[in-house]
Amino acid sequence: MTLQAGQGAAGPAEGAGALLPPGAGCAPAPLVGLVDWRLPCAGPAALEVARRAGADGVQFDLGGPGRAAPLDGPGRLPALRDGVEATGVRVLAVSANCLNDIGLLAPEGSADAVRVRGVLERLLDAAVELGAGLVLVPSFRRSAIAGGYGLQRTAEVLRRAAAEAQARGLLLANENVLPPDAASALVEKVASPAFRLLLDTYNPHLAGVRVPSLIGAVARHLADQIHLKDGIAGTGRTPLLGDGDGEVDETLAAVARHGLCPRALVLENDYRDGDTTRMAADLARARRYARALATGPAGPGAAHRGIDDNSHEKAST
Repeated sequence: MTLQAGQGAAGPAEGAGALLPPGAGCAPAPLVGLVDWRLPCAGPAALEVARRAGADGVQFDLGGPGRAAPLDGPGRLPALRDGVEATGVRVLAVSANCLNDIGLLAPEGSADAVRVRGVLERLLDAAVELGAGLVLVPSFRRSAIAGGYGLQRTAEVLRRAAAEAQARGLLLANENVLPPDAASALVEKVASPAFRLLLDTYNPHLAGVRVPSLIGAVARHLADQIHLKDGIAGTGRTPLLGDGDGEVDETLAAVARHGLCPRALVLENDYRDGDTTRMAADLARARRYARALATGPAGPGAAHRGIDDNSHEKAST
């Protein structure tokens, strides 16, 4: 279920992964996308990379110091809109990854808290201008949620931001690595119909959280896009999707089992080295997972079996 900018966030089920009766499949199958912060280029140039790779859409980072050029810099948002029209690649969401550098936990009234508020305003404005219905607010590094103060302060910031998102017809999703009880508590504290949790298939796993169990606890609060990522703990290596220790098959089987039908599966493996062969292989696997979700609960668990036969399907040109 997709919420477009300007529609309004009417209720807690709107814009979440559409809840289907257990056993039903997604119709249509989820889109498959990329994130520009894991590509060799960012902003408008990422649309052409996605088109050549055969992706349906891209999540864009707002950029900032030490990151890509600001997405909302002079002329860049109009250029991005033109690129969408030229390539047919969708803008899936806009993320403010620089918040990991500033810190959502900054005390109210501090200079960093003022910076956080400014970034969130820019994030929401950019999403509206690009027609993206979803904005992403991450909670890592300086924004990592730890302890009671971390949970409370994060909820305060997100509650205000979610209210502003709802007023613009947007949904706001937070990505974190909280265990199920704390993730549920965050949703309760934010208490906004425009608030969601962004599911990532690997980050919680690295923090010791079993992602299939997390889905069972927070399914109704998940955003309609999922980050697909895999790894091999302790190695720094990025294997092909499903070849690592991230339980990708089990996670997507849990998505289907709980009746979720996401709008998009978005790859967040690292392709900044320009390895288009590996990107194409991961996109082919993500597309198989998307098709498997369309078949219902039995699909995702079986999607990876025998996948090596076609894991290097050619990208579109």
